[in-house]
Amino acid sequence: MRQHLFAQQSIPLRLGDLLVSVSKLNGKKVIGANAYMLGEVSGADVDTEKWQITHLHVSLTDEATRELGFRKPLLGSVIVCLPIDIIQATGDVVSLNKSIIELKNVVEPKEHR
Repeated sequence: MRQHLFAQQSIPLRLGDLLVSVSKLNGKKVIGANAYMLGEVSGADVDTEKWQITHLHVSLTDEATRELGFRKPLLGSVIVCLPIDIIQATGDVVSLNKSIIELKNVVEPKEHR
């Protein structure tokens, strides 16, 4: 079962081989291949049977919104779900192993915030 956890929650979960809390990921910049600034982490989807993060929710920058073909809402930003298998590394930022062009086939719109 997949459930959404908001970034304020501090339950320790698996992100690949790492044990992290969603609150530690909140606000981290998400950088695609070629150092493209995609946006910031705003939440996660979790498989509650395995206590594993399955997707990160990323609030897109205006430029990334245009590049990915979404319409920017009047207020807020577009939030997309990124599967964790495209995450290359986490640290001060979340680095992805895909370029903005490759992400067009991977991202799913989540909601407007």
